[in-house]
This record gives sequence, C-alpha cells and structure tokens, in this order.
Amino acid sequence: MITKGDKNKARLKRHLRVRKKISGTTQRPRLSVFRSSKHIYAQLIDDVQGVTIASASTLDKEVAAQIGNGGNVESARKIGELIAARAKAKGHEQVVFDRGGYLYHGRVQALADAAREAGLKF
Repeated sequence: MITKGDKNKARLKRHLRVRKKISGTTQRPRLSVFRSSKHIYAQLIDDVQGVTIASASTLDKEVAAQIGNGGNVESARKIGELIAARAKAKGHEQVVFDRGGYLYHGRVQALADAAREAGLKF
C-alpha cells in the first residue's frame, strides 16, 4: 500500500532530479508550480539572484473571491492567466517551466496551458 508520505517523497526526488537541469535566469525566469489538495501556487523565480519576481495563488484576495474551491482545474486555469499577466507586467515573456515533480496532467497542465494562451512562452 502506497501512503501519501511515500508519494510526496517520490515527488520530491523527481523534483530534485529535474532541478539539477532547470534553472531560471534574469532574462528567462523559472515558472515553479506547487499544488496542495486545496490550493495551487505559481512563482516566477530568478535562480541567479535568488529572488521571486512574481507569484500567484488561489489564496490571492483578487482571485479567492471568484474561486470557491482552489483545488480544481478551473482555479488552476485562473492562476495560469494571473501569473502570465503578472509576468508580462514585469517584462517577462519567456520562462522555463518547472512542474515541481508533479505529472504534467490535470491542474498542472491546466495552469501551463492557460499561461501559454495568455502569452507566456515556454
């Protein structure tokens, strides 16, 4: 029987393996995704300087009023659109996508597709 702790441990191992190869720069920051059972979070990170350029999550006040449940595909789409808008406002159109060790499916895919449709290139 696979427990939730084992699944998260495997995800963290995948995430570390991917992070060896993926790094965000000032010109092309890393779009990092984290999802919990109730919320989804996205950050634009410049790994060279070690700073977060922009972030969006289902806990943001402007989005939380529109979204009842933050743990579904529709809310992930809204966060994808929001992070793309915030990235473009800061002058970033190209990013490196970091799926955080999660499968590219469901909420993670919805966030990425919405960010692409809103103008981000990755």
